[in-house]
Amino acid sequence: MEVSVLLLTYNEASNLPRCLEALGWCDDIITVDSGSTDSTVEICEAKGVRILTRKFDNFANQRNYGLTEGHPKHQWVLHLDADEVVTSGFVEALQALLPPAGIDAYNVPSKTIFFGKWLRHAGMWPTYQVRLGDRDRLRFIQVGHGQREDLPPSRVATFEEPYLHYSFSHGLQRWLEKHVRYAEDEAGLIIQTRKSGNIDYLSGENTTSKRRKSKYISTKIPFFVRPVARFFYIYFIRQGFRDGKSGFVYAFMLSVYEGMMAILAYEKSRVDQGDRV
Repeated sequence: MEVSVLLLTYNEASNLPRCLEALGWCDDIITVDSGSTDSTVEICEAKGVRILTRKFDNFANQRNYGLTEGHPKHQWVLHLDADEVVTSGFVEALQALLPPAGIDAYNVPSKTIFFGKWLRHAGMWPTYQVRLGDRDRLRFIQVGHGQREDLPPSRVATFEEPYLHYSFSHGLQRWLEKHVRYAEDEAGLIIQTRKSGNIDYLSGENTTSKRRKSKYISTKIPFFVRPVARFFYIYFIRQGFRDGKSGFVYAFMLSVYEGMMAILAYEKSRVDQGDRV
């Protein structure tokens, strides 16, 4: 199967060479750039990547813009970020894929790489996101800090070959800074869901839906317990300790992120009740 690739970029000069090198097989790469000030655009131009520019508001709108304005050459589109890299095994499985009738998208697993090591246990393997879809049928909806597919679960299948995610490639400080923003978005989603009671996005019995349900249930835990609970779950239940020092650091960082979400959600709920912080 031939596919186009849609990349999201913002100041990704350090990641793009590795990402694009692994995409040498693809004859149609589009990037939606959010106004990079480094050499991101120049690197893309040198590799023949088609470039769209759009001010970032959220991930779903960026991907949808790329699909509508980028006019992908091929019917199926692989969605990647610049810190994500496809492997030779991934490419072989992709090229051999024949989507059956009634399937418009695929959940795709990723391997989290931290300090040069695959976090097999602490990285919650396998986790999935919809990253491969029909250019005309797959669209995204923003949920919290990330996006989800705007498709019924019955139209989403699973692609088993993973890509590599170098989510810490810009350093731990930038990861923490980015997750402060993510925590605020997730806190807003928690409050919105509590108010509306709308949990339709949790429907389905695939792995992704089950992960979303678990995430939602965790918001019912008292906010001061959640960071400890998340560390315990990742490090002991999911056996993150088997990933060595990397597993411990990763579990600790995610517990900090959980704490930020919990505190911000608590603050928002107090403000909604008329209490001043």
